[in-house]
Amino acid sequence: MGDVAKDLAAGTVGGAAQLIVGHPFDTIKVKLQSQPTPLPGQLPKYSGAIDAVKQTLAAEGPRGLYKGMGAPLATVAAFNAVLFTVRGQMETLLRSEPGAPLTVNQQVIAGAGAGVAVSFLATPTELIKCSGPMDVAEQVLRSEGGARGLFKGLFPTLAREVPGNAAMFGVYEALKQYFAGGTDTSGLSRGSLMMAGGLAGGAFWASVYPTDVIKSVIQIDDYKNPKYSGSIDAFKKILKSEGIGGLYKGFGPAMGRSIPANAACFLAYEVTRSSLG
Repeated sequence: MGDVAKDLAAGTVGGAAQLIVGHPFDTIKVKLQSQPTPLPGQLPKYSGAIDAVKQTLAAEGPRGLYKGMGAPLATVAAFNAVLFTVRGQMETLLRSEPGAPLTVNQQVIAGAGAGVAVSFLATPTELIKCSGPMDVAEQVLRSEGGARGLFKGLFPTLAREVPGNAAMFGVYEALKQYFAGGTDTSGLSRGSLMMAGGLAGGAFWASVYPTDVIKSVIQIDDYKNPKYSGSIDAFKKILKSEGIGGLYKGFGPAMGRSIPANAACFLAYEVTRSSLG
């Protein structure tokens, strides 16, 4: 079984683990990010993450926390397979010789390259998630400029995925080497892999979260009567109307999701990858 096939298989398993653990957190994050700015004197729809969970459970039951999971389920294999496979190929290109361990800086470069690739899958998937039901894809194709409409928000997605994955894979490798006491990380325990993966996932969001907020508001913006002319305009308007806190709406559930979801993802990836030889 070739390295590409192994990364495809292990990435798929890792993505499934990440989705099962993380989707409810992601649902709440999107709800908080995309709620309209309240008028003067009015309260926001959700006062925070816990309130959003309570309102969702009251209105839709537990299934509401898994709303919109159809699109991620349909694409999770492709997304994580591409992420880990491109990263694996970048590792091959960056190695001084076959089998040589990579430095943390080289893993940062490999993560950035993988981030470019997955942006083109993440943009249409997350557009559908931000907007709601599965038939939104058909609506977007019809009303928002054809297939190009499905890539609304590509620039802020790239601005999230490239530095975010650079940080994530860099931190993951740095922590693995720290726990192992050197560059040979093959003997690490599952607990160490989970801790490294969880903290690496946290590093992703800590480094790029405002770009994710901008991506969400761009993607739910009205195509025919847009509130924002682009990412920079969205940044300025959010900052003006809501302050710096507006760029961190949903940060709590994003971090709450990222740490356990990425702990599960990286562990599942590593266990599957090693089992394939």
